[in-house]
Amino acid sequence: MRVAVVVVTWNALGLTRRCLQSLRDQQVPAGTQVQLVVVDNGSQDGTAAALRDEPDVLLVALPDNRGFGGGVNAALRVTSSDVVVLLNNDAVAEPGFLAHLVAPFGAGTPRLGATTGLVLLSGSFVPAGPGGPALVGHDGRSWTRAEHGVRLVNSTGNELTRSGNGRDRDWLRPAGSVSAAPEVFGFNGGCAALSRAALDDVGGFAEPLFMYYEDTELSWRLRRRGWDVQHVPEAVTLHDHAASSGTASAFFLDHNERNRILVCLIHAPWAVTLRALARTAVRVTVGPQRGRRARALLGALARAPWALRRRWAVDRTATVARGVPAALLVPDGAGS
Repeated sequence: MRVAVVVVTWNALGLTRRCLQSLRDQQVPAGTQVQLVVVDNGSQDGTAAALRDEPDVLLVALPDNRGFGGGVNAALRVTSSDVVVLLNNDAVAEPGFLAHLVAPFGAGTPRLGATTGLVLLSGSFVPAGPGGPALVGHDGRSWTRAEHGVRLVNSTGNELTRSGNGRDRDWLRPAGSVSAAPEVFGFNGGCAALSRAALDDVGGFAEPLFMYYEDTELSWRLRRRGWDVQHVPEAVTLHDHAASSGTASAFFLDHNERNRILVCLIHAPWAVTLRALARTAVRVTVGPQRGRRARALLGALARAPWALRRRWAVDRTATVARGVPAALLVPDGAGS
């Protein structure tokens, strides 16, 4: 089996080197050929120059920042592996990660389009007190970092709620309490393996999304063509969550809000899309950061013609009715 491991980076040389070292330390079964691929999205910190002479790294140096999807697509064009593994540059692969993540593709599993691993947050956490900085889980519990605490789950794959909100399954659940089902709606783009045959069938990432929701959008296309997504809990990474952009940054919030609506327009049942639009409209009217949210909504509406053309294109080639993957949508809960 030929495996290309793709790491997309932008101005994060130190993180990328740490990530690459964790991949070099992986042990894989005999007969597995591993190629390390780094896509540099026009970094200004010397990443391309520093990695150009690494003998075990295929460097794809882009002249500008084309986002996560654009970066992965650039790697797809210069590789020909059977399986493409995606790993965030701000993550570290635990021992056995690579072997476990790609093993299902050699098991003769029909129509396996993607596997997605177990992403743990780096560091440890304790329940948050009032007024302090905190991360909030889907169950409403708040957590803050601490020197001594519990390890929390970042993701066991991507799930989609009935108002079109894409999110990490099992977000902020204590690691020891998670027993995630093998089937999950979509893969987490920072910890996944994709079948080249599936990618050839449905195409690569939607580059106009630039960043965020691009893995959910591709998961929809896989599902509509009858490809499955499987969670592999033994494939573990440690992730510095949002080290590159930050979950409170305007960049993250704007792209997250805009792309949620666009992906609904492309793929979701109309009832889900209407709920997504209504949710955003309410937040624009009465919620915090109304100006920023209004700009995100206007950005989505400006791109609506592209999204609708893509919807019709997906429908023309789909072999699975929209309602089949939509049956995997979950209720909106606290923290969603």
